Amino acid sequence: MEKASVVKDLARKSIALTIAGFDPSSGAGVTADLQVFRNHGIHGVASIAAITVQSTRSVRRIEPVSRALLQESLDCLVGDMGIDAVKIGMLGTAEAVGAVADFLRRAGIPKQRVVLDPVIRASSGAELLESAGVRRLVAEMLPMVGWVTPNLDEAAALLGEEVAGRDGIPDQARRIAALGGTGQGGSGLNVVVTGGHLDPPDDFLRTAGGEERWFPGVRMESRSIHGTHGTGCVFSSALLCRLLLGDGAAEAVAGAKAAVVRRLQGE
Repeated sequence: MEKASVVKDLARKSIALTIAGFDPSSGAGVTADLQVFRNHGIHGVASIAAITVQSTRSVRRIEPVSRALLQESLDCLVGDMGIDAVKIGMLGTAEAVGAVADFLRRAGIPKQRVVLDPVIRASSGAELLESAGVRRLVAEMLPMVGWVTPNLDEAAALLGEEVAGRDGIPDQARRIAALGGTGQGGSGLNVVVTGGHLDPPDDFLRTAGGEERWFPGVRMESRSIHGTHGTGCVFSSALLCRLLLGDGAAEAVAGAKAAVVRRLQGE
């Protein structure tokens, strides 16, 4: 395709940026995010924060990208094309958290089109973000984003406390929302606590406006080649797509949940 045609094609599409790790199995991280973007008719670009050696079952090794390289990659992308929305996943180090927070301050992307999936630990138990990185995530990143999508373990980690059961999730979501403050743009933080570890796997939404709602889920056996690996990435990137396509908060969460179901069904 000639360059003029490429530019014309991109002009018809929104552009979403994923900042996350590279998963060789493509079950999670930037490759999974880019697939979700494409499924929603959105052009995806990516900046890799870390290279991993992993499969759908375990993470063997993580090699972080230097802060300088990550920052240069982000500046290069935003200088070349208009980024409409950003999904942030695994960052790996406190330095990467700082680099991405600095990027968001400079880029001027509306925070309601920035979704943070606070990847802290793999389901296999491997640490994916050091404790200093979690502290910087809370102090520097939460005020810069419009949405955060922790699972039960990640919600507890952001607050520095034990994992809550179903009854404690609404209170945790309220306190995580308060950590976002007003931040850039003067609006608050929307929180979705994903309930994949609950039975049934219900998700909880607290909007920036204070509205609260449970989204019921049904436990199902995965028919995907990836099993349940990467479902958090799929949820957060699908949520970003739905917001970019004009959905309201509840509709976007429902659409993201449906995208996870399609993934589990092997579609």
